[in-house]
Formats: sequence, structure tokens, C-alpha cells
Amino acid sequence: MSVRTLTDLPGLKEGNIEELEQIGITSVSELRDALFDEARVKEVIKNLSGVGPKTVDNWKDALKGEVQTSKVPDVEIVEEAEDEEEEDADVEVVESGAYVAKAKPELSDETAEALAKRAIISGRRPAFKRQEWFRYSKLGEKWRKPKGIHSKMKRRLKRRPPMVDIGFRGPAAARGLHPSGFEEVLVYNVDGLEGIDPKAQAVRIGGTVGTKKRIAIEDRAAELGIRVLNRMV
Repeated sequence: MSVRTLTDLPGLKEGNIEELEQIGITSVSELRDALFDEARVKEVIKNLSGVGPKTVDNWKDALKGEVQTSKVPDVEIVEEAEDEEEEDADVEVVESGAYVAKAKPELSDETAEALAKRAIISGRRPAFKRQEWFRYSKLGEKWRKPKGIHSKMKRRLKRRPPMVDIGFRGPAAARGLHPSGFEEVLVYNVDGLEGIDPKAQAVRIGGTVGTKKRIAIEDRAAELGIRVLNRMV
């Protein structure tokens, strides 16, 4: 697909062109550069009405075939060797899209040991299924305690499925914690990030939150150094 003007893009409305101009995008080449920059993609989704991640992906596919050219004038750079060495020492080059390590919680030795024990216990914990789940498909596999007066499973006879028991629980120190060790806090807006301790707590964005509000929450969490457990990207 050949894209010569902004109107050739699939799903682009007339009102979106004015919204693009407000964020400094007036041509196809400028939009192409913005779509392949993560920070600019969030800005595009936030400011364009009716445009989400799927529409942006369609625009990327349409613009992939276009040849991206950049005009760089030939400039002769003459510097002394000492100046070059000083600049190389001071400047740290970070590639765009490079992997950035996720934030880790500050755990006590007791909590770290409890998390390790919980992982071992969870690996050997059986799957608890309700009585006669294999006989009637309508029952499903979700756990229900057997209550019949003649139930052999309730009487814990041999060769019967295991029942939920307190002995299968994990350590109390790690109970309710995310596998990373963070305490999960559910948020639905930017104001929910206030009062979060980034050293011990991480946030999970509610499932009913829309794309633009999710982007705002993720940007604010990045500023505060808070880890988001269910980021979009």
C-alpha cells in the first residue's frame, strides 16, 4: 500500500489531521518517525480521538513499505584527540528499545526465604477438583467441598481425590504477595498512585480502565518509580 498523504492511512478521520498538527505532525514522514518511537506512540494515542493500539499497528504496517530517508549534510569534524577522549568518557550511549530491568522490592531475609518455600510448596500442591467432576461435565472442575452424608470423598477414604486442607498452605510471611515479592495494589486512575511505596508495593491496573487512562497511569508510575504488573508493553 502506497501512502502519499495522511488521508491514505486506514482509519484516519478528518478530525485526526487537526489533532496531529497540534502535536507537531504534519506529514507522512513525521508520522512514520513518531510511530516507531515508543514515547511518541503514547502521545499519538493519547491525543487522537478514536485511535488505539490496533489502529497504530495498522498504520505501522502501511508505512513499513515506505522508504525512510533522512537528509544529513556532510560535515567535516576536526577535533583534537584529547577532546574526543573526554567526550567518549562523559557520554553514555543507550540504544533505543534496549532492555531495562524491572524494579525489584526490598525484601527481608525472612520474606525472601518464605517466597522460596512457597514456590516449592506450590509446585507439589495437587489440583483440587470437586467431587465426581469426571462423571458430569456440567459440574466443572472448580473446587466445591463434598457435603453428602454418603460421600466417600468427604470421609477421606483411599483412592479418592485430595481435599483442600490447611496443611497445603504456604508460609504466612509470603501470603498474598506477588511472585516478585511486591504487595499488589489495584488502581483505576492516576490518583490511586498517591501513597504507594515503590520499595514494597506494585500496582495492577483495573481491567475496566481504558487505553488512554492506562497510558496516563503508566507514565505517572514511571515518574514515581512504581512498577506496573500488567503493563500494555
